[in-house]
Amino acid sequence: MKNKKNVIYAMILPLVVVSGLVFANREIKNETERSPKPLSIADKKARLDERKKWEASPEGIKYKEWEVSPEGKKVHASHDKIREYIKAFSNMEAVVTSVTFQRANAKSSGPKWLIVMINGEEYMMQFIPKEFQQLKSLKVNDKIVLRSRSAGYSPNHPYLIISGDYIEQNNKILFKRDFSKNNRC
Repeated sequence: MKNKKNVIYAMILPLVVVSGLVFANREIKNETERSPKPLSIADKKARLDERKKWEASPEGIKYKEWEVSPEGKKVHASHDKIREYIKAFSNMEAVVTSVTFQRANAKSSGPKWLIVMINGEEYMMQFIPKEFQQLKSLKVNDKIVLRSRSAGYSPNHPYLIISGDYIEQNNKILFKRDFSKNNRC
């Protein structure tokens, strides 16, 4: 009976040691991944100065003019319609309206665009050619479900640009962005 106890203790001791090391490593890792410090007042002022400088540049002026134009207002309004879906990273039902869109004067080897309609508004999603290969089965009028983590404005694009982070069709995942790479970008 005493030998059985010794064997059980001999088996439990390494388990306790290993689990202790795992939990210790987890705490150390959590401590190193803390959020960055809030910006100091000087840093905030520097960023504000940089923004004001950009807004006074020809590109900044062009952007500000675009924002108040009917096209810019339309893009901002389309963002308002899906803002909550993006914030929650929740499903949006979409219909593919173009898989061949290409900007004027763009290289054929450049980014590939998928244009979709969500609740009556058109949106653009940009992919590098390698990513777009996963979506080559899509055709115009296909219904998909997508999720996005972010959206962007550009006076050079006719629609709001949303990130296509997750796309499925008929409960089959066609594309899922890997956020373990690129520091979650």
